[in-house]
Amino acid sequence: MGPHPAVAAIRLAVRRTLHDVLHDAAGGARSAPDGTGRPPLVLVACSGGADSMALASALAFEAPRLGLRAGGVTVDHGLQPGSADRAREVVSRLAALSLEPAEAVTVTVGRAGGPEAAARTARYTALDEAAERLGAAAVLLGHTRDDQAETVLLGLARGSGTRSLSGMAAVSGSPTGGPGAGRRYRRPFLAVDRQTTRKACMVQSLPVWDDPHNADPAFTRSRVRHDALPALEKALGKGVVEALARTAQLSRDDADALDAWALDAERAVRVAPPAPSPAPRGPAEGEEGTSVAHVTTDAGADTGAVLDVPGLHALPPAVRRRVLRRAAVAAGSPAGSLFARHIEEIDRLITDWHGQRAVNLPGRVAARRQGGTLVIRQV
Repeated sequence: MGPHPAVAAIRLAVRRTLHDVLHDAAGGARSAPDGTGRPPLVLVACSGGADSMALASALAFEAPRLGLRAGGVTVDHGLQPGSADRAREVVSRLAALSLEPAEAVTVTVGRAGGPEAAARTARYTALDEAAERLGAAAVLLGHTRDDQAETVLLGLARGSGTRSLSGMAAVSGSPTGGPGAGRRYRRPFLAVDRQTTRKACMVQSLPVWDDPHNADPAFTRSRVRHDALPALEKALGKGVVEALARTAQLSRDDADALDAWALDAERAVRVAPPAPSPAPRGPAEGEEGTSVAHVTTDAGADTGAVLDVPGLHALPPAVRRRVLRRAAVAAGSPAGSLFARHIEEIDRLITDWHGQRAVNLPGRVAARRQGGTLVIRQV
């Protein structure tokens, strides 16, 4: 007799992800990325909740069968009384599943961006450090289809673009920009619902911890989970979660295509600034970069981009705004602080030009119209 359907579902999801990890690790060779010759190590980020405990159990079952090493990390945010004791308990549960290494990492949560964003930044920073230190090929995260639906709904509420509506990717790099982390994070459960993960824990007699923050209405995601989504299902009928998760995948496909188009368009509209005079002078006129034409200082520091206005104007708005955003980020504007209203203001320098001033952006970056070119650089 086979495993319970819920257990079979989580194991299948993890098995598919591990096959991808094997393909990616060392060009498909079954050796660790640190060059030791050992099998690749896959870590699970585990809070002790039902989703991550189900993920840990499936990883512990599937990894040895594929010749992989499996370990676990729990992050102690220090935001609740007794959090250190709970972290130690999670480590013991991971060890009981034969995950090795199994460890807890304590972080200090700042205040930037609000409590949820600050905790997320601290958590990913800790996971990046653990993955680097342990030489992990991948870190598995327990986000489910329900989490995906919540993410899409939050994006809709913010009035975000297609990329935000695409939710979480099944494979992603580090949101903190950690080194060598282009495909570090894997989310095997994006097609698995929360009820299945909880059922899988129950039938395997896995103890789980329900984080009280997940039910605290002070947090936006908690209100979406316990108020907004149930209200939508009551008004629209069952299937809202599945529909939102499907929207995420469709939006991601569209966003990926538009991003690829924007990359090609960016190359086409770049303008090579005049070559600098050989005579001593102040700032250099600039030099052409690899993806956009870059404005440089006499010290050679990269400070911005020069783009052709007629070429930009001819692009579809969705592509043009992606080009503008890429150029602003490349010039030094923090991606997390660059909002749609900033890009719309830059766009007006192209589509509604009437001599207006430069547009100031986060990170001391400014976008300025200069004749037939748009210059985006730090000031």
